[in-house]
Amino acid sequence: MSFATLGLSIPLLSTIARKNYTQPYPVQEQAIPAILKGHDVLGVSKTGSGKTAGYALPIIERFQKRTEPSERFPPALVLVPTRELAIQVAEVFRDLSEHMPQQIKASAVYGGVSINPQMKNLRNTDVLVATPGRLLDLVESKTLHLEKVEILVLDEADKMLNRDFREEMDKILALLPKRRQTILFSATLNPDIKWLQEQLLFQPTIIEIKEPEDSIDSIAQIAYHVSMERKGPFLRYLIKEQNMQQVLVFASSTRTADNIVTKLKKNGIQAAAFHGDMGQNTRIDMLHQFKKGNIRVLVASDLAARGIDIIELPVVINYELPRSPKDYVHRIGRTGRAGAMGKAITLVTPEDDHHFGVIQKKMGKKVEILETEDISLQGY
Repeated sequence: MSFATLGLSIPLLSTIARKNYTQPYPVQEQAIPAILKGHDVLGVSKTGSGKTAGYALPIIERFQKRTEPSERFPPALVLVPTRELAIQVAEVFRDLSEHMPQQIKASAVYGGVSINPQMKNLRNTDVLVATPGRLLDLVESKTLHLEKVEILVLDEADKMLNRDFREEMDKILALLPKRRQTILFSATLNPDIKWLQEQLLFQPTIIEIKEPEDSIDSIAQIAYHVSMERKGPFLRYLIKEQNMQQVLVFASSTRTADNIVTKLKKNGIQAAAFHGDMGQNTRIDMLHQFKKGNIRVLVASDLAARGIDIIELPVVINYELPRSPKDYVHRIGRTGRAGAMGKAITLVTPEDDHHFGVIQKKMGKKVEILETEDISLQGY
């Protein structure tokens, strides 16, 4: 199946071709026609499977016929759980609508930064991408109104229903018009999602892509035995020897992440830290520079890295092992997304042997472990 069979116009198909999208992913094949027809949609598919474009493309298409200015009444609202995802989703809308006859204005609003610039940028917004708390701040300040929302999207809906967001979500849903198109996308189909489906969706098109959420079949894994004192030099050796140009490194603490970055820079490797102790604007800038290729190595903590979504990230390195096998799979799942092949490297000290054995057993995959004692690390 090609994008040309999904009901998209020639200008949007030209944009898709320009972006080198060759064929739609399974979730896009089903979501795009349904959204174009105005149906409510429940889509269940793992992270990195093309869900954002699955709803962005048909919304852009439908808004080509809009003539009325939006003022402070956005016709489309996309709710997301994190600041980083808000930024990424708005970028996707802007990127895909860049050459369309009818320009689509997408604005991202999120907490952790000054609200004033976001207020000024709201005028005539077609697609508002928001985290719940900041959205309510804007509504309460009378800067924004939700009475004319025609399309509501809940991206990562499974995360939007945890206890941190539940009260805010109830307030937002009460402000929205009853007659609207509602689109839910989730990585899992749990009881909360089923409840939300019953409460919000009318005769929805249900899309469930049958594949493991944490499938790692497209990721080549390898590990290296290395002593604690040789770990830092060996990391630098790997990056230089294998000429890695875009690599995400995981550390277990912010202090370790900062130390790794300092030593990488001293050895002429462009690197930046990415963790919760940094200001939000700094994190946004670091992620943007990393995605553009201006930063070669991003060293992240587990919590911060949840907002990193790069379709063709080539390699992930576990500088330190995570606490649980589930976290290990989540880490390496940052690569090998949306059909692309990925590579995951793990540095294993003698103290890590037992724990790494447990991770492999739980994961159901044996990882080749290479010895490194004979590798000279002089100069690294």
